[in-house]
Amino acid sequence: MASAYSAYHGSSNGPQHPVAATATSGASNAPPHTVTTMSRWSLLAKTLPAVHEIKALHVYDFDNTLFKSPLPNPALWSAPTLGLMSSQKAFSNGGWWHDSQILAATGQGLEKEEPRAWEGWWNEKVVELARLSMKQPDALCVMLTGRSEKPFATLIKKMLAAKGLDFDIVGLKPQVTPTNEPLQSTMHFKQLFLTALMETYSQATEIRIYEDRPRHTTAFRKFFAEYNLCQNSAASTRGPLATEVIQVADSSTVLDPVTEVAAIQHMINQHNETVTRQPEAERQKKLHIQKTICYTGYMISTEDSKRLLKLAKIPFGHPHRLKGQANHILICRRPCPASMLEKVGGMGSKMLWQVAAIGNYKGTVWAARVRPVLSTAVYHTDSADPIVVLALKNGARSVDTSLISREAEWHDPPSGQALVFETTVGEKVMLRIEEEGSKEAQYDSPAAKKSSKRKHAGEDGRAAKNRQGQHGGRNDIRDNDSGSRAGGGGPRGRGNASRGPRGGNTRGGGRGGAVKGKAPNFPYRSLDDVETRNQHGGHGPQVSYDDAHPPHRQQQQQQQQQQQQQQNRSQDPPTGPKASRARGAAVRARGGSNRGNSRASGGAKGNPPADLQSFY
Repeated sequence: MASAYSAYHGSSNGPQHPVAATATSGASNAPPHTVTTMSRWSLLAKTLPAVHEIKALHVYDFDNTLFKSPLPNPALWSAPTLGLMSSQKAFSNGGWWHDSQILAATGQGLEKEEPRAWEGWWNEKVVELARLSMKQPDALCVMLTGRSEKPFATLIKKMLAAKGLDFDIVGLKPQVTPTNEPLQSTMHFKQLFLTALMETYSQATEIRIYEDRPRHTTAFRKFFAEYNLCQNSAASTRGPLATEVIQVADSSTVLDPVTEVAAIQHMINQHNETVTRQPEAERQKKLHIQKTICYTGYMISTEDSKRLLKLAKIPFGHPHRLKGQANHILICRRPCPASMLEKVGGMGSKMLWQVAAIGNYKGTVWAARVRPVLSTAVYHTDSADPIVVLALKNGARSVDTSLISREAEWHDPPSGQALVFETTVGEKVMLRIEEEGSKEAQYDSPAAKKSSKRKHAGEDGRAAKNRQGQHGGRNDIRDNDSGSRAGGGGPRGRGNASRGPRGGNTRGGGRGGAVKGKAPNFPYRSLDDVETRNQHGGHGPQVSYDDAHPPHRQQQQQQQQQQQQQQNRSQDPPTGPKASRARGAAVRARGGSNRGNSRASGGAKGNPPADLQSFY
């Protein structure tokens, strides 16, 4: 963006510096810089000091500079929702920074806070500096904020009056400038305002700005450098002045969680009411709040978290590089299954733990290994050893937390400091705002809506085919557990040369592909064997990795013939599956290719797999 000086006065097509160019090309179109014109930028109906009386310009930002404005609570809302709430376009009423009800909800609300002047919500050091500026006779004291004039004018005037802050100018962002120019952004507005201020009080020799946002302090410094460069050129309009941009430490806070959620819900309700009145072609989507259960765990209180962090002696010398946690022992990710929840005692159940060791994994993850105080206590944790992740270095991956249990450098806690703390079983719930009717609304957790992982060959071939194949009934829930589990091709065959899926010649079953030598009619395939989805129902032909193994088409033909023969027989069904049911499915291969004594259990001697399958 060009400097505010150039934006305010116009621009030139020449190769000049953007600020210098404006003095010659657009100055004739600029309004006169008078005290009366400057007063139009202010909310206050005050007569401004004369130009010759002012030698210093002191400008104070409002949000998180003068006042500890609440921010959306990152402990309540998902990251995408935090961004959504800050967007003016997402809500018909403007979102977090454009809805005055959010600011009015600060503390205990407007009615209770106004009489006590929002005590505890001000940055008192900056407030004291503002009071000193007000007492300085040759200084013009200005409060400048990017909050919109229409929704916030009344509220901010009440807040300043309650605190006793009597500024000369209170500038909020209008819809358009006093000269009817549109505003592109908050920074654009502030630069236009500052240009008008410096041009009006042309005898001022210094300007000082107090600002909390680093991006804005950088932009202001660049803006003043451009402005003074112009004033040192032939395009000078008032001469350079000393500039100082003071970076104020961020002093943001959050609302009470219940208050915050209620305020957001009210904002959403207003948005939805407005949406229903919009023309259908321009109508925005209605919104609602959904919850996401991130994990279930043994939750640790804030006080105990502080004790754990103190015990671990974590080097928080650079707090922006480390993120403290120490708030739970993980039971499971996402919602807890009912059986597991019953095992840990249900929601709200208490348990005492003690620290057994403190660990550090490669300087990126700090954790405490813990154990129940009561040795007979029943518990469940996500890791083999219960651990509390104490702190993570920025950029540490989630895999690091799983490795720390077995690969960290562990040491005993200091002598006599076997810390004992209490936990409560609970859930970590995050809230999200989304459009009504979206697919995401069906789920309590994003985990449930994730797309399926890449299917392995066995899943696409054996299981998928069996769910839709000719052997229905029980087989379709057993991943092709079809009649014979013999890896060698026959029922409990020991000497069959043909192996089962992934089974070796020397041991008929081998690993058996999916589960202990499953039936050979679907040989093992690697991911390289998968073809495009429009071929063979989504997969290419089966590939045999054993020359002795019959091709898939030949197997199918043999099976069909055997089934047809079996249907023509009048004998009773074979009893093989009955006798072998105690083994979990059909029959299991034991022998290798060098043994020829094929044994069939339960009188099903020699019956091929397809024979058994046909009776299920």
